[in-house]
Amino acid sequence: MPVKTVQDLFVDELRDIYHAEKQILKALPKMAKSAQHPELRQAFEQHLEQTRGQVERLEQVFDQLDVAKRGKRCEAMEGLLEEARSTMEEIEDNSVLDVGMIINAQKVEHYEIAGYGSLVALANQLGLKDAAQLLEQTLSEEKEADRKLNEVALRVANPSAREGRMRDPDQAGGKSGKGAAART
Repeated sequence: MPVKTVQDLFVDELRDIYHAEKQILKALPKMAKSAQHPELRQAFEQHLEQTRGQVERLEQVFDQLDVAKRGKRCEAMEGLLEEARSTMEEIEDNSVLDVGMIINAQKVEHYEIAGYGSLVALANQLGLKDAAQLLEQTLSEEKEADRKLNEVALRVANPSAREGRMRDPDQAGGKSGKGAAART
């Protein structure tokens, strides 16, 4: 579909975020399964349920606009989720893995926050009050998910990863066994 108007751009961006959300629906169960800390696993599982609702809200917006519910390939989200897959494959230390997954998940959240923020602004500009409200609800959920990930990182995951490294420098990547804790 050629983009000639702000309305066209709005639909194009809706389709992009719709495809992104569908990709996230596939990735979150794997991330939840890989999470070591119960709080992180719970955050991923909770966001999976929210994401299902977000997809439904996007479909409502498509219905309001009377346009087909279809996605437009979101290469940015493909890249972000590929990074997350690589993180899960490459990091061996479980406590460090949780930190890496939080970083990847926050990158995803920030992409979504930018996308939904723009969609809300465009919906308001176009006078699409009902669509703006639905998109604003999702934007609030994405911001809350980011806040929750940050909280889990600061309170649980980061301290756990730091303690693991101080206890066992070999497991945390120190090959010689002469990490900072062994220099006393």
